[in-house]
Amino acid sequence: MRRNFLKTLAFAFAGAFCAAPAWTQAQQVELEFYYPVAVGGPITKIVDGMVSDFEKSHPDVKIKSIYAGSYQDSVAKALTAHKGGNAPQIAVLLSTDMFTLIDEGAIVPFDPLITSDEDKKWASGFYKAFMANSQTGGKTWGIPFQRSTIVMYYNKELFKQAGLDPNTPPGTWEQLVEYGKKLTKTDASGQVTQWGLEIPSGGAFAYWLFQALTTPNDALLMNEAGNEVYMDKPAVIEAVQFWHDLAYKHKIMPTGTIDWGTTPKDFLVGKTAMMWTTTGNLTNVRKNATFEFGVAPMPKAKRGGSPTGGGNFYLFKSATPEQQKAALKFVKWMTSPENAAAWSIATGYVAVSPAAWETEAMKNYVKEVPQAVVARDQLEVSVAEFSTHDNQRVTKILNDNLQAVLTNAKTPAQAMKDAQRDADRILRPYK
Repeated sequence: MRRNFLKTLAFAFAGAFCAAPAWTQAQQVELEFYYPVAVGGPITKIVDGMVSDFEKSHPDVKIKSIYAGSYQDSVAKALTAHKGGNAPQIAVLLSTDMFTLIDEGAIVPFDPLITSDEDKKWASGFYKAFMANSQTGGKTWGIPFQRSTIVMYYNKELFKQAGLDPNTPPGTWEQLVEYGKKLTKTDASGQVTQWGLEIPSGGAFAYWLFQALTTPNDALLMNEAGNEVYMDKPAVIEAVQFWHDLAYKHKIMPTGTIDWGTTPKDFLVGKTAMMWTTTGNLTNVRKNATFEFGVAPMPKAKRGGSPTGGGNFYLFKSATPEQQKAALKFVKWMTSPENAAAWSIATGYVAVSPAAWETEAMKNYVKEVPQAVVARDQLEVSVAEFSTHDNQRVTKILNDNLQAVLTNAKTPAQAMKDAQRDADRILRPYK
């Protein structure tokens, strides 16, 4: 079964390529492409392979890939290059970087290039939830590529051991606590040997996991214009309180902050029975789990839902008209149904258009990996990832205050009041 599936995947890539007409070196348009990953590793090989295949089918375009490190490193390097007059022409950066890139005058919208009926059909074919972090002011500034939602992974074997139905994950906050208590184990000395749940809260992504609590509690953290935040609303404070209570009151999760990188490791070795993380971890879990696992949407409080996440393609102002046209070819090719499906299968990110899910490769993949549809189906109730003008400063304020609550340095109400005050001060010039 798996061998046949891999053959199908290979054909999915190959099907997008065709013989190209004769050409000369002088006709080539060169593009510099920033991609957010450190050099080396499987993702780099996948990107290199796709770029190589694009060049074979588009010999008039030459892509120079630059692996710029983390998302934070990549946007910093791209903006430094922009200010120095040597920016790339195209880059994959966080969807939440959109306002910052616009404010810095670094990028241009795709709309002027989208002129033909074919282009318009392509541009309108992405999931609406992903476009919420890609458009503002009536313009399309980003094209979804490696996008995600937060999902809950759970260990079916540990569910069985706890007397829980392995095919029925918790669907509400109340069930999450109930299941978490049954899944938390201690030794004779009272030390926890297995946690019911881990939600990452350390580092740069605390705000994102927080949206997996605010969204189900029917609370939005910012407006579409990115110049207003709602951190001190009652429903937001309730969500912070619940996050705190999972560790300190219900005792189903470690106290303090939980590192983003160690959460999947804890899950894979059975240190936690459930974890919340990106669907982009699906391939990692599939390859390394020695047990049967399930994937579920975010548990509901008042509704379902998760923030979207991940990266978009951006077109930099540095591109000449010829480079802009070449960049559009590249972005269209990378996000075509066949290649979006192949990328999703290879990485675990969500295929960004409904058409990608209708390809044969994706249909075969879903038969083998039914967990993949959870993130897609959750898009129906997903919201835009937290993003504002001066995004890194505002996000840091929110992260710092969330972490203050989780380390018992502040109460939820005080932390959110402080975060609102400081964010308002930063956003005042953008109103």
